Amino acid sequence: MDLSNLAQRIGVDADPQLLQQALTHRSYAYEHGGIPNNERLEFLGDSVLGFVVTDHIFHLLPNLSEGELTKVKNAVVSEKALAIAATEIGLGEFLLLGRGEEQTGGRQKPSLLADAFEAVLGAVYLSVGLPAAADIIDAFVFPLLADTDALRSNADPKTTIVELAQARGLGQVSYVVTFDGPDHDRTFFATLQLAGNAVASADGRTKKAAETAAAEAALAVLR
Repeated sequence: MDLSNLAQRIGVDADPQLLQQALTHRSYAYEHGGIPNNERLEFLGDSVLGFVVTDHIFHLLPNLSEGELTKVKNAVVSEKALAIAATEIGLGEFLLLGRGEEQTGGRQKPSLLADAFEAVLGAVYLSVGLPAAADIIDAFVFPLLADTDALRSNADPKTTIVELAQARGLGQVSYVVTFDGPDHDRTFFATLQLAGNAVASADGRTKKAAETAAAEAALAVLR
């Protein structure tokens, strides 16, 4: 797999094997004899991202309280934000996906793109070090901080939808969640209901991710 183009886009000449692993979804790994997938690198990259973003917003926003800083951080490191950063890089075209994910548009799924972005950060951190990983975050994540007010308002859609429903007297918020696929490659589907009436549906890699995506979709409908 030629990753020279990707290396140019992110501006880092990372270890090719680690970079390829960062792009290997578990569905592809399972179909190819259980080769290493990107989940461990994603775990590492998540911590790298969290540290760099926290340090940055601590200095960028000196007047915000701890609670408000947490909202900004959560929004910046959210699946939605990281999927935007991954799309900017064009990570989707480099993903190694199993047949099922390929057929269901996995290259455009926010959850897969966000996971791959974090995994790439993990691979870069191991290959070249923290400053190089921080440069990627600076180039593709920090621009999302241009509107911190909007970030804070969208930081926790599940809480926001409850507050909005209460303010408008729309009834209780609930979720109906189902899932599909084998244990190693499961997709969750969530439908948000207000007073028992379906408002919006979405899917995700985890139950929480699916519910959050459904809440975001419902907010778009109600607003």
